[in-house]
Amino acid sequence: MASMTPDQWIELNQLYAEYSHAVDCGKWDRWVELFTEGGIYRLVPRENHERGFPLATLAFTGKAMLKDRVYGIGETLFHDPYYQRHVVGPMLARAGPDGLFEVEANYAVFRTKLSEFTTVYNVGRYLDVVTRTPEGLRFAQRVCVYDSEMIPNSIIYPI
Repeated sequence: MASMTPDQWIELNQLYAEYSHAVDCGKWDRWVELFTEGGIYRLVPRENHERGFPLATLAFTGKAMLKDRVYGIGETLFHDPYYQRHVVGPMLARAGPDGLFEVEANYAVFRTKLSEFTTVYNVGRYLDVVTRTPEGLRFAQRVCVYDSEMIPNSIIYPI
């Protein structure tokens, strides 16, 4: 993997900003479109990731599974409403051949339930493979590796 150009860096930052905006504002159709057709989304505890265990808290492969999750969020999952807000740290990114990027960035997600204080909801790092498509940069793979072994009893929205 090679270093990146300033234009590539800006384009990657825009993708990350669009992702956070989509999940923080509930723009679920946009969230799906930020992945390639066969894109992978996984939410994995750090222990499982470091030991190479395949078990994930959430795992979706392809836009059809992502769309199914969106349907579940809007139509079938019942939960106390809450807002979430992502804070994403600087990226460590390397450019590869054919418009491929390997990217790592730390994240923190805060959750605010109505009439409650804001709490730290999930903290970890993104391990991503981003590829160039005719529509622009898209996630070919997003693995969210969260640090804590303890998580809320339900994770509704993507991290």
